[in-house]
Amino acid sequence: MKTLYFDCFSGASGDMIVGALLDLGVDFEKLKTALESLDVSGYMVSAKKVKKKGVMATQFTVELDPNMKQPHRHLRHVVEIIDRGDLSDSVKEASKETFRRIAESEAKVHGTTIEKVHFHEVGAIDSIVDVVGAHFCLKEIGCERIAASPLHVGAGTVQCAHGVMPVPAPATVLLLEGIPCYGGEVQAELVTPTGAALLAQLSSLFGPMPALTVSRMGYGSGTRDLADRANVLRVIEGESTDSRATEVVTVIETNVDDMIPELIPVLIEEALKSGARDAFITPTTAKKGRPAHLITILCDPEKADAIAQVIFRNTTTLGVRLREERRICLEREWKEVATDWGTVRVKIGKFGTEQTVASPEFEDCKRIAEAAGVPVLVVYRAAMAGS
Repeated sequence: MKTLYFDCFSGASGDMIVGALLDLGVDFEKLKTALESLDVSGYMVSAKKVKKKGVMATQFTVELDPNMKQPHRHLRHVVEIIDRGDLSDSVKEASKETFRRIAESEAKVHGTTIEKVHFHEVGAIDSIVDVVGAHFCLKEIGCERIAASPLHVGAGTVQCAHGVMPVPAPATVLLLEGIPCYGGEVQAELVTPTGAALLAQLSSLFGPMPALTVSRMGYGSGTRDLADRANVLRVIEGESTDSRATEVVTVIETNVDDMIPELIPVLIEEALKSGARDAFITPTTAKKGRPAHLITILCDPEKADAIAQVIFRNTTTLGVRLREERRICLEREWKEVATDWGTVRVKIGKFGTEQTVASPEFEDCKRIAEAAGVPVLVVYRAAMAGS
């Protein structure tokens, strides 16, 4: 399984992620052409080699035209910009999801809705370029799994649009829910909201580097110089050395027999938003013959506490059960299948070299079907036939 591992010993930001992926081998001219298709102006991108504490890295920079004022944008404006770009559907959807995550965190911090959030720093053109650029580069590399180290967030304070804030900034903390992170002596904001949103969305595992046969690595440079370390983000590409793709997951369960049934889908949605791998409900019978539900949620071990909090906030249960289980997974890869109505991502499951499962992404099928005015099942079958 082709895997990317982000080593965040000096934090992570959007430009560092793009820089690291360019350093890994993505063609800068291809990236530049893709970004130029976005319906925005007043900026220029560049990439150059720099040395940070003796380490050569690629610094990706978005230079803004000082004579052109960039507006504060709402989520819908950012979505429109991304949709108008000459980008693959998968890059568009992934980029919009990143901004939805940022909007949700900003809305919670400021007590408003995602529709009313003004994207001050994170909505500036440089963040749009960083987010779209990161997803474009990842598609060019074509990895099957992304993992990351615990995130070094830094310490001290940072100047934001609303004033001086502690590090990590409030929105960044929300984006990092369920993710292992740590501070330190470095008095700086090392993880930005954009960097946090991207890694939270992309990484399926946070912890030590998994067993890999390393093929190449890249370094993305940050803008500032740090006193005690190279301000770089390292990305390592390699093949998993375990062909069976084994992993450990935490199983969280609880029984509820006094909960309004309409609230159960809300729990499932909140658990998945918080990083759960899977969540499902099993009808059962409780003591005294009462009808009940068995709630089961699978997650990475480091996210168990955060998922348990989601359960307590959204159910009537007084306790949950946790256990760790080892599971064997098929190797997975994504394939884009063209249909008469649009492109659908299809998840392919492999056992060794044998393809055993093909599953079209339902949200892609639904979106394309609604736009074309055809049944979802028709699009789904077409995607299956092409896979």
